[in-house]
Amino acid sequence: MTLACIGLGANLGDAAQTLREAFQALAALPQTTLQARSQLYSTPAWGNEDQPAFVNAAAVLDTTLPAPALLEALLEIERRFGRVRDPAVHWGPRALDLDVLLYGEDVIDLPQLQVPHPYLHARAFALLPLAEIAPEAVIPGHGRVRDAVVRVEACGIASIGG
Repeated sequence: MTLACIGLGANLGDAAQTLREAFQALAALPQTTLQARSQLYSTPAWGNEDQPAFVNAAAVLDTTLPAPALLEALLEIERRFGRVRDPAVHWGPRALDLDVLLYGEDVIDLPQLQVPHPYLHARAFALLPLAEIAPEAVIPGHGRVRDAVVRVEACGIASIGG
């Protein structure tokens, strides 16, 4: 079994409800157990700031799925929630975004999957929820989550509960 850390985000429709339902979808993945889930956080749009605020969260999964298979399962969940990926739109609005942030302490560099997530160590909207549930997790090349989170500014990010 491998502990995989997943980042969740949405900013279209009822984003908080979408994330609550996404946690249920993660818990239903084969060969996988949902070990922990963070609170929900309201976060200002990042990158492309001309869009609604996001709701972000994190989950820790215990899985025997190989990382590429886990990614495919996450992409399928996104599709079920109405996510349409447009390569021309970077950092745009989304019905649901699921990212493999960490897969154990593995470093993976595939065309479709990079782990640790390339910007995890610098993004408060991903680190804050993750630090809540996996502060001791190691971001290869950057140290523990609990250390990385103190190096980022959390301006405008606020817990909105469950």
